Amino acid sequence: MDSTAVGRVTLAQAEAGGLEGLLLPLVFLVLLYVLLIRPQSKRRKELARLVASLTVGDLVATVGGMHGAVVDLDDDTVDLAVTEDASGAPDVVLRFDRNAVARVIEKADAPDDADGDTA
Repeated sequence: MDSTAVGRVTLAQAEAGGLEGLLLPLVFLVLLYVLLIRPQSKRRKELARLVASLTVGDLVATVGGMHGAVVDLDDDTVDLAVTEDASGAPDVVLRFDRNAVARVIEKADAPDDADGDTA
């Protein structure tokens, strides 16, 4: 085999290796998106929906672990009753940023109709 033929074979191998060299990083980027970025984005959207759907009476837990019942809502804050007195009225009410709510433990019951009809 002469040196020209060897040069052509080496050039062909180098060109084929370039495509294979791009395949591994592309597979890595796709896996990164599927395993990390997409689930994180879905969780963030779900948490935003949860925070937007808070209503008075919901039992919630904050990111710091505080459990309480929602007693008042504002655009940016939520007031949680964390203890009750003997009559059942809120005793200690703490104000948190709405984004501090990590999960809803129990949703407040929907208000019933005054006449009792469910139509």
